[in-house]
Amino acid sequence: MHIIEEARQQVEQGNTEKGLKLLQSYESEANDDERFNIALLYHQWGLLEQAEKLFLQLMDKYPKEGELKLYLAEIYVDKEQDDQAIEILNQFDKDDDYYIPSLMELADLYQSQGLYEVAEHKLLEAKQILPNEPVIDFALGELFFVSGEYKKSIPHYEKALKGDTTYNDVNVEHRLAEALALIGDWEKALEYFQTSDQTDSPDILFRYGFTAYQSERMDIAINMWEKVLEADPYYQSVYSLLAKAYEQEGLLEKAYETAKKGLKEDELNKELLFFSGQIANQLGKLDEAFEDLQEAIAIDPGYKEAVVALVELYKNEEDHENIKDLLENLKQEDELDPLYQWELAKAYYELEEYDLALNNYKEAYNAFTNDADFLKEYGYMLVEEGRMKEAKEVLSKYLSIEPSDTYVEEFVLRLNQ
Repeated sequence: MHIIEEARQQVEQGNTEKGLKLLQSYESEANDDERFNIALLYHQWGLLEQAEKLFLQLMDKYPKEGELKLYLAEIYVDKEQDDQAIEILNQFDKDDDYYIPSLMELADLYQSQGLYEVAEHKLLEAKQILPNEPVIDFALGELFFVSGEYKKSIPHYEKALKGDTTYNDVNVEHRLAEALALIGDWEKALEYFQTSDQTDSPDILFRYGFTAYQSERMDIAINMWEKVLEADPYYQSVYSLLAKAYEQEGLLEKAYETAKKGLKEDELNKELLFFSGQIANQLGKLDEAFEDLQEAIAIDPGYKEAVVALVELYKNEEDHENIKDLLENLKQEDELDPLYQWELAKAYYELEEYDLALNNYKEAYNAFTNDADFLKEYGYMLVEEGRMKEAKEVLSKYLSIEPSDTYVEEFVLRLNQ
């Protein structure tokens, strides 16, 4: 067996030190082709200094050899010495066999530096020379995709797809699907996901499911997201979406069960707690609904949707005491939403604490001067408290919004009399 092959096998079998010693001892007697192969192995194994040394030796003997320049440039890129890589890549003549690959490498380098216009210029130059080369179209597609110009990436990906479905381990159909999804063309994006036979990774399955969800294909979304959790039960972002997909399909028990599984993985997920509470309420699991909503508010007292939902649950149970306690606590935490003050006013009214009810109506008044329901309610409250002048003013504002309410109109006339 040749020493280079034996060394390669030793390294692949885990005998790294033995394999490297074989190569190093052979370097001095190796011919140029063998030194080139040894350098390639060093590069493959991440031994950049050793690879660079051999490639530089070969470059001294063959200064016009384009392949050596390319490999040396790659080593400088791996060593994060971009300036040296660019310097070498700019040495290629247009009639060099490796001129196109040098342009591609330069474009990749400039793209990694965020110099998208320079990278585009290099790729367009390559495309002028080889207008039908799908690899160049793929590179252009990737450039526009990375720079956020998703619409411009699509035609290039479509051209690249005519050559192959995969470049550099990137599936073009998936990229097309993602680009289309990102510009809101969900249905066409879904078509590309459906035609691809490479949808095994959890990330791709997740995006496939999300595209189906946006296309209102809940059956596909559910199928994809179930596969994601089979492959990776810790994929937290799936649980909320899968639960919502189940809900839309009317599978409330499954939606609730999925939300609960998600909360085991992420117990501080306030949105999932809120959703779980809503579903629990629909299923008649009131204790669980109260508990979930209370936990969501404990995590974030400013979570208005959860507060409003919990207040509604208490109202359904005519539990005005708990409404009062909840909203007073939030008030002490400086969560002074006018809607809370209105709800607090109603709770105090039901508890027959009329002065406190009136105070909260007053505090909420400025925020609801154009809300007919509030004005009518507050107006009648003022009448009950004997504040006729204020009552007439508030109810007159109400009538300016609801002039067809003849009952209130007659009531205000009686007040004026």
